[in-house]
Formats: sequence, C-alpha cells, structure tokens
Amino acid sequence: MIVTSIQLALTDQPKEKNVEHALSLIGQAPPSDLILLPEIWPSGFFSFDRYERDSEIIDGPIVKAFKDKAREINCYIFMGSMVENDGEQLFNTSIFLNPKGDIVAHYRKMHLFGYQSEEASILAPGRDVVVANTPWGATGFSTCYDLRFPELFRRMVDQGAKFFLVTSAWPQVRLEAWKLFNRSRAHENLAFLISCNCAGANQGKKYSGHSMIVYPRGQVVAEGSDKEEFFSARIDPKFVDTIRRDFPALEDRVLS
Repeated sequence: MIVTSIQLALTDQPKEKNVEHALSLIGQAPPSDLILLPEIWPSGFFSFDRYERDSEIIDGPIVKAFKDKAREINCYIFMGSMVENDGEQLFNTSIFLNPKGDIVAHYRKMHLFGYQSEEASILAPGRDVVVANTPWGATGFSTCYDLRFPELFRRMVDQGAKFFLVTSAWPQVRLEAWKLFNRSRAHENLAFLISCNCAGANQGKKYSGHSMIVYPRGQVVAEGSDKEEFFSARIDPKFVDTIRRDFPALEDRVLS
C-alpha cells in the first residue's frame, strides 16, 4: 500500500483559506491508499482564541468537503484533527474517512496539553480508545501529546491494532522527543506508525515537521523536513504479522 503524509505549513490565515489549501495539496499528491493531515490545521494549534469560533460539528462543512475529496480520489483520508463542537463541549477530534466518503471513525484526543498551552483549559478530553478495521489491518488513532503515554498504544494493541495513525502539532523546541516517541511507539508494539506533523508557525510558535513512516522494527522509511511538503512510501502491511510471529515479544508480557 502507498501512504502519503501531507505536512501542512500552518499560518494565521482564516479557516476557509486553510481548508482550500489542504484540499489543493491533496489534489497534488500522488495516487495513494491512505493520506494523512496534521493536528488542528484549520485554525492552528496555538490559535486558542479561535477554537470556539472555528469549531464545527463532526459532519460540518470541513468534513463534508473532505468526504467529497475522498470520493474524488478514491482514497482513505485521515483528516487530522479540528475543534469539534458537540453543542455542549469542545474536543480535539480527528476524522478517518474511507474512499466512499463515509466516516469510519473519529477520535477525541485524550491527553490534552496544558504546558504553556490553553488546550487543556478550553477543550474536554476524549474517553475512548479507538481502533478501526481497514483493508490493511486494525488501525488505532492518536494525537500529538498522546505519544508520551505508551499505555494508550498498548491498549490499542490489545484491541487488535497493527497500525497507528498519529496527527500532531509538535513544536520545534521538542523535535528530538518527537523523533524518539515515533520510533519507540512503533518498535515496542511491533506496529507500523504513520505520523503527520505541522510545519510552519502560528501565533509565533514554530512547528517541527519531520512527519514519519516507521516500520514495526523502528526503522524510519520516510521522514519529512521542517518545511511544507508531502511524501510517500510503499509499505507491506503483512510485515506486522511476520515480525510478531518471528519475534513474539508481545506474547511475553507479564503486566497488563
């Protein structure tokens, strides 16, 4: 299967301009089975004053536009995340679409970031671990700060996950941690990890880019720079079963 990560450079443009730009980049990407976008790209993660104003219901205008795009290019799209408004609370919610434009899954970020950030005071945390069935295998979802909590990824494995999709707005000042966690979460769970991080900057905060496609042994087979770009890699989904059979570390767990 061919996977493409679209590493958007965030700016302080209006939501509508960001949506238009993201759809344009998807249109320029090579034919793929799966395309990923980063975290809260419609507004910019650090634009906390825009969260409520830019929020939408799950099936609002942004998602409807991406449903059309998924059907047009016949591709699964992990839309990254946006600020969801359920009428009572706001959430950092990522959306996963199939090639028919259906919402296969949505994930509300569990671990909200409160360090030099207003996310945790504005948004409500998600409560559910989400794993969806796909043609390439069971796939779990996470968002940015979630990477620091290995128990979430192990819980996804317990629900059958062989792939992790990670959407993020990881800052440049913690780039080395980003690289470490991408490889670690893949290696320790013998799973593919495919991430899409923001590039650019908004509200004066620079994002680190360096989105990754990581094999179950921790090898990075594709990695972005710190600039806006899209990159692709061909991966073999069957490799998860092969490595878990040949090196059955998950079967040797003592604690659960």
